[in-house]
Amino acid sequence: MKTPAKRPEVGTTGHQWDGIEELNNPLPRWWLWTLYATIIWGVGYTIAYPAWPMLTGATQGVIGWSARGDVAADIARFDAANAGIKARLVAADLTQIDSQQDLSAFAQNAGAAIFRTNCATCHGAGAAGVVGKGYPNLLDDDWLWGGDIDAILTTIRHGIRNAQDPDARYSQMPAFGVDGILEGPQIAAAVEHVLAISGGDHDAALAAEGAVVFAENCVSCHGAAGKGDRELGAPNLTDAIWLYGGSREALTYTIVNARFGVMPPWAGRLSEDELRAVAVYVHSRGGGE
Repeated sequence: MKTPAKRPEVGTTGHQWDGIEELNNPLPRWWLWTLYATIIWGVGYTIAYPAWPMLTGATQGVIGWSARGDVAADIARFDAANAGIKARLVAADLTQIDSQQDLSAFAQNAGAAIFRTNCATCHGAGAAGVVGKGYPNLLDDDWLWGGDIDAILTTIRHGIRNAQDPDARYSQMPAFGVDGILEGPQIAAAVEHVLAISGGDHDAALAAEGAVVFAENCVSCHGAAGKGDRELGAPNLTDAIWLYGGSREALTYTIVNARFGVMPPWAGRLSEDELRAVAVYVHSRGGGE
């Protein structure tokens, strides 16, 4: 039998720490050249592409590339591809869009995407509102300012009770308790009357007293029957659909303190075709008139 050849013994570098010697076992040349190549590539990359953070920004790279620029180019490309149908959407009679299948499909898809990006925070991803928070459900047929498609577009365009748009829809309910307009017993009676006309459990005797309070203080906005007034943004109090809740406690709070929900204007934030697309989408959710 042949005796296997002994591997040559690896020498040491001569360095020693606490009796431990360092072997002189250099890395393979191919590994070292790969390391040097990656270092050179890394330096070149940081020169060519955005890389190093600075005080007020970052190095931009000599080739001028950026992920943001790529996204902007993609957006511009799709805008150019959709320019024709967007122009049709801007020029179209909103009430006739449903009769044009391609335009309706585009408006629905675009409006859904814009709604999820800008409106879902308050109205919910499904447009059902946030219960008890003062954000309207857009799926029912209860509209403070009107639910036809033109009224919806006006609301989206100008918003509600904001300080940015002079054409914002505006209404203000008096704080009957805070402002001292009504006393506690009168407020309690008015609450019972509202519960009565909305079909809720109520104290009949107190509701009869509340009817007088209501007639003296509330009919100018809500109407004698409590049906509301869309010109004023006054809600219908008889349909049991409540923006802030219809319990005795919630109604008491509303009469004492009033409510003042605000919606921002979207004109200027959204383009005309985007405003119209959102209006089409909201109108189609089931509650549009």
